Amino acid sequence: MSRKQAAGGLTVLAMTVIVSASAFAEGAPLEIRTQVTPRDFTTLAAEISAKVEHVGAREGERFRKGQMLVTFDCSIQRAQLDEARAALGAAEKTVTVDRRLLELKTIGTLESDLAQAEADKARAKVAAGMAVTAKCIVPAPFDGRVVEQKVHAQQFAQPGQALLDVLDDSVLELEFVVPSQWLVWLKPGTKFQAVIDETGKTYPARLSRLGARIDPVSQTVKVMGQIDGSHPELSAGMSGRILLTPP
Repeated sequence: MSRKQAAGGLTVLAMTVIVSASAFAEGAPLEIRTQVTPRDFTTLAAEISAKVEHVGAREGERFRKGQMLVTFDCSIQRAQLDEARAALGAAEKTVTVDRRLLELKTIGTLESDLAQAEADKARAKVAAGMAVTAKCIVPAPFDGRVVEQKVHAQQFAQPGQALLDVLDDSVLELEFVVPSQWLVWLKPGTKFQAVIDETGKTYPARLSRLGARIDPVSQTVKVMGQIDGSHPELSAGMSGRILLTPP
């Protein structure tokens, strides 16, 4: 598994936790259950109605940014684009002829203006056709892996239908949900330990940033952290514990 190095040789990791203020004991480390999650993940969806022609990366496989992940059979859309281009060519020829006739005062300004309007309309249809055909290919938004494949070749997709769940596992983060009272001592740079169940190892970590809003109901706030060093054995979805000692 590849890893990007953050400033100071830090590999960023993320975990989600919910803790209670009652867990606080002066001088004792706080133990919080957590899960490793990626910083960047998304669900790719279809933007047109078309049959899936090819899936470029299947569940669990890696891909590079810009790689074609899903392609659609867009023969109808491309034919409509060709038709729009032909109509534009004819309209532009009409404009050229009408301009010459206007110079010869054979036709009036209105006829020439109407021909220009038809050409503009045809040009807009070409632009719309090009925008539609551009949706026939779904590229990868970043380097990463396919978490779940939701469609298969020869399946018909509708606009908004989920195609692939993908994530970037080169950058993982730690997310904590802690009591807002802890903000008096919990600051960026605060060090703690992360114990991952799957690896059985303890990793040194530190707080990277604080959430921007306190939940008014639970009186908690989200904070994000990172683990020092590069650890290829870590993967999104792993579970563990955070050991955080108050000052």
